[in-house]
Amino acid sequence: MAQEEIIVGLDIGSSSVKIAIAQSVAENKERGTKINIVGAVEQVAEGINRGVVTSIEDASQSVAKALDKAEKTTGLPIASAYVSISGGHIITQISKGVVAVSKTDGEVRPEDVERAIEAAKTVTTPPNYEILHVIPRSFTVDGQSGIKDPVGMTGVRLEVETYIIEGLSSQIKNLTKCVYQTGLDIEDLVLSSLATSEAVLTNRQKELGVAVINIGGATTSFAVFEEGDLLSTGVIPIGSEHITSDIAIGLRTSIEVANAVKLKYGIASARETDRREEFDLHEFDENEEGMISRRYLAEIIEARIEEIFEKVDQELKKIDRSGSLPGGCVLTGGGSKLPKIIDVCKRKLRLPASLGYPYDIISVIDKVNDLSFTTAVGLVKWGNQISKNQGGSKFKSVTNATNKMKKWFKSLMP
Repeated sequence: MAQEEIIVGLDIGSSSVKIAIAQSVAENKERGTKINIVGAVEQVAEGINRGVVTSIEDASQSVAKALDKAEKTTGLPIASAYVSISGGHIITQISKGVVAVSKTDGEVRPEDVERAIEAAKTVTTPPNYEILHVIPRSFTVDGQSGIKDPVGMTGVRLEVETYIIEGLSSQIKNLTKCVYQTGLDIEDLVLSSLATSEAVLTNRQKELGVAVINIGGATTSFAVFEEGDLLSTGVIPIGSEHITSDIAIGLRTSIEVANAVKLKYGIASARETDRREEFDLHEFDENEEGMISRRYLAEIIEARIEEIFEKVDQELKKIDRSGSLPGGCVLTGGGSKLPKIIDVCKRKLRLPASLGYPYDIISVIDKVNDLSFTTAVGLVKWGNQISKNQGGSKFKSVTNATNKMKKWFKSLMP
């Protein structure tokens, strides 16, 4: 397999670093290309808290260990990757760009679209922030609005409305430094909720109106789409580790025991849990003892899950979509594995809900269908889109930010 055929997704999360390695498989014309995932590895993450790097040395070692595992399991050299970025420092804003159509015949060409998007980028970013993505939402040609693709149309004035995603420069530098220290090149930095949506959402869902909610270790990220456009993204600083902490406090036990209890007996809704059903803490640790009601455990978990969905609903209210997304909610991420979580989501958000598994991929690796791997798989699909379109992805990424970081980091090297 040639190096250029390999696409690598590196998802740096708060609790673990995940890598998906894939190659494109040409299918027939009707069905397009499918992605064959040949490797998927996971490594416990250190030096990262709530999506933010807290120790460059520890985070870099975690990435290096994951890369080592990935190269050993696939036997392939990994030179570059698409890397996820998340955290509470991510902010968004809407910006417009206006240009005159360049050709005298008035036909809109791809260069005009590029110039309009460039014009939208001249928005005033807050100090110490850098643009990560510029996402075109809709175009207007000579006052006719709501156009998805203006290329080939005739007009004099072209406008674009874009959704701009920005990150704190220091956090972007810290993350890229962690990756470059391992000798890996960054193809692109991708907002994790966008990568997740690439993996689990169909175009039909994005047209109808849908929210993808990724419940990770220390954060929950979401992205909302309607009419094929990105409406909103955000990060809520609560994740499945908070559920584990709640259980540890509620059962007066260690975090390790609390996590084991959550994985074996955890359930997100207390409504259908039998009060008389109990389990013994002794089975998890010989120094622990005491019978615990499953109903009590479910109540602890449900309280925190409800809080997550309440915060998502607050975000939906801001964009006037609370309870009104026909495509419903798609839950993914490690925290979504709790039984009955769909019931709680339906009740709190008043929307249809389902679990989001990656689609349009081929793999013999079971891990690929793990809900916690969707971001890594999404990064691979993102990379595949960009290589197919030669950079013409709908989610226009500002790779020059990454290139700037590369130059900056290389200037520091001895």
